[in-house]
Amino acid sequence: MDHLPKPITVEQQFRHSKLDVWNAITSLQQMKQWYFSNIPSFEATKGFKTNFIVQNEDRIFPHYWKITEVIPSKKIAYEWTFKGYQGKGLSEFELFEDGDMTLLKLTFTVLKKFPDTIPEFKRQSGLDGWNYYIKGTLKDYMDSKT
Repeated sequence: MDHLPKPITVEQQFRHSKLDVWNAITSLQQMKQWYFSNIPSFEATKGFKTNFIVQNEDRIFPHYWKITEVIPSKKIAYEWTFKGYQGKGLSEFELFEDGDMTLLKLTFTVLKKFPDTIPEFKRQSGLDGWNYYIKGTLKDYMDSKT
């Protein structure tokens, strides 16, 4: 039996309120600043769907997201699929008050196995990517707002 990979977890503290971090991860205009600049639409509403294309070298990845859970200022989760590729993932962004700071915990879980012959779908690529976004571009974006 094929076992699904262990979830990827990335945590980052921010010197901002939960509401500020929530807005950064759910507001289309803010997401375009640190996440994917070509997201056409995004609403923190259960059932909302969006799609956009990301290209890496000669490979095209049509991203399809579906919001599966929303608890305002606390948690948002959405499924990831890629048209033309097998597999499905779930990203969960959870926010916790940590004194005068906010802790963001990102968990990415593979729900259906992705092709392991494609570099972008390997675990290390996912780990590197989530660290880049959460500890890199999102942190830099939030730091620029202080």
